[in-house]
Amino acid sequence: LEFRRVLFRSRSKYRLGIDAGGTFTDFVLADRSGQIRLFKALSTPSDPTLAIRNGLKLISDEIGESPEEIVSNCDLCINGTTVGLNALIQHKGGKTGLICSAGHEDSIEIRLGHKEDGYRYDAEYPAAEMLVPRYLRKGVRERVVSDGSIKTPMHEEDVRAACELFKKEGVETVAISFVWSVLNGKHEIRAAEIVRELMPNAILTVGSELYPQVREYTRTSTAVTNAYLAPILRRYVSAVDSYFKKLGAKYPVRYFQSNGGLAIGQAMTDRSVYAINSGPASAPQAGLFVCEPFKHKNVITVDMGGTSFDITLTKDGVTNVNKNIDFLRYRIGVPMIQVETLGAGGGSIGWIDSLGLLQVGPQSAGSDPGPACYGQGGKDPTTSDVNLVLGYLNPDGLLGGRLPLDKKKAEQALKKVADPLGISVERAAYGMYTIVNNNMVNGIRRVSVERGYDPRDFVLVGAGGATAAHITALASDMGIKTVILPKLASGLCAFGQIISDVKYNYMATSPERLDNKLAYGRIDKLFKKIEKQGIAHLESDGFKKNQIVVKRSMDMRYVGQVHECTVEIGTFEVTEKTIGKIIEAFHKRHEELYTYSERQSTVEIVNIESTLYGKVDKPKAPKLGRGLPLAKALKGNRNAIFSADGKAKKTPVYDGSKLGAGAKIIGPAIIEEITTTIVIEPGWTAKLDHSGSYVITNKSL
Repeated sequence: LEFRRVLFRSRSKYRLGIDAGGTFTDFVLADRSGQIRLFKALSTPSDPTLAIRNGLKLISDEIGESPEEIVSNCDLCINGTTVGLNALIQHKGGKTGLICSAGHEDSIEIRLGHKEDGYRYDAEYPAAEMLVPRYLRKGVRERVVSDGSIKTPMHEEDVRAACELFKKEGVETVAISFVWSVLNGKHEIRAAEIVRELMPNAILTVGSELYPQVREYTRTSTAVTNAYLAPILRRYVSAVDSYFKKLGAKYPVRYFQSNGGLAIGQAMTDRSVYAINSGPASAPQAGLFVCEPFKHKNVITVDMGGTSFDITLTKDGVTNVNKNIDFLRYRIGVPMIQVETLGAGGGSIGWIDSLGLLQVGPQSAGSDPGPACYGQGGKDPTTSDVNLVLGYLNPDGLLGGRLPLDKKKAEQALKKVADPLGISVERAAYGMYTIVNNNMVNGIRRVSVERGYDPRDFVLVGAGGATAAHITALASDMGIKTVILPKLASGLCAFGQIISDVKYNYMATSPERLDNKLAYGRIDKLFKKIEKQGIAHLESDGFKKNQIVVKRSMDMRYVGQVHECTVEIGTFEVTEKTIGKIIEAFHKRHEELYTYSERQSTVEIVNIESTLYGKVDKPKAPKLGRGLPLAKALKGNRNAIFSADGKAKKTPVYDGSKLGAGAKIIGPAIIEEITTTIVIEPGWTAKLDHSGSYVITNKSL
């Protein structure tokens, strides 16, 4: 597949976004007219391409075109995947070896002496499982010191000995990380040459190339994580690329990265660590898109799928990006969209703890065997079983009846928690519903209240197939009075992919005090150097210079501080005349984060970063027409439970496919869309906007 400009060309009919979740794989197909279609297929973790084949068959059956015709007429086929995330969660990555500076073999295990927040004083909290066992961490005698000079030349025989051990032990992927390699990478480069010579089939990650930033532990941990995931991502990308090539794809498949942008498959295999949070990273972009008609720029996007609940926060149109964080107990340095993930989904299992208290999650029934009501062998009570018993879900089935539901099996599963508690199945169901909602509310508080944001200043955007059954309850608990729920909510992350740009991050270490005028030219030269690489990369991908956008940032601190903060700056030339703008931006950012600044203190730069975007043409926004009168969209009534006493209320049920712009529904009510069910609790009112989103409000909050 040659690299060519990925435009929504006149000869290209479609754009396809695929988001592979733990339970369902979502497909969004957009065409030039602005029509957007949403499809769902059960995920197939053992063979992810099988879910893609099943999804393309669903699309083919609906639009009357073969998978070959669909793919060959796509300007972009975009894939967001949980393959990397699942491999890290389940510790099923490749067998990895680490080559590091002698004496630093245990840095990834010492972890700067840090325990995760919440467990710092828990002596019984187990140590994190190492991605590289101790016997496969080999030290090399060499030393570069903090000014970049070589104190001890590298002993090449140590690298060769490590390779011989790795070959003997069946190591398939190798990480190299030496102390102060970001200031002088000569030793890492030579070690990489030796590994390629002796282990030509091994996948190689060089720390100073992947993450050229100060902080040895973070760099080494990032390199190890990248190496660990690389074989999994390489096999996945190879399978997906081959499959789409066989279908006649004219352009390379794009993969969604955890930094919020697209990349070609080669970039994902070389930088596998960017795939960790691939799926939910597109949610903020989609959330802003659906809020644009209403001029909302403070957005909390929540995505409840079958396995997890993901939360992102966007303030003034800008989504937080994390660097240097502990993710699943492993330090990751590269930029990642800030996503709070909980084990709360439609498949989350209810259970009784040792104190006799009802709990929900984090364990999940996933897609195999799935919730009990799916009738595929699941026996444990799940959130989906709860929503069926409460009357929220249609007992005739989901996905337009393609996924039948069994209420009796759901009730039987719920007896596992109801009987020990001595309560009815209905009360147990509402208890589980309340607990899972509380778990999600606590997660929303962590990304808002605990970071200094008042959630009442935000709108809540619902994404994911299971969210709509909980969204008004969550908003009520948080005091949020406005909810935006698009008709394509269950596939919102897949939609976010098709409106995203190609994005690459380029970093470099630049330890410079800003009271040194000689530093300004060096900083400017370094920015231009890394941006030249990025521009060349995007131009080879078919982007013209006027389609490339560059954004710069610096990691800065006051001299003497231990930690730095990231400051966004303009793309102007760094000179004695402009350095004042940079220093002032740092003071303001420091005040935002810590409530004070020290304007009398000297400022220093630690690292610099340039983010380069290749702007991709966006499909047209959908526009919803008038639907049937409300009375004709009424399917009937269903008993639904909205209180802890377990008493049911007769609740109107509407067919969402028959509702059009301007439709107004007062709760309690249930709206059944093809891929999601919206529960409008008492006190809430839903109005369908012409943009295709329900605006759900509660004036009493």
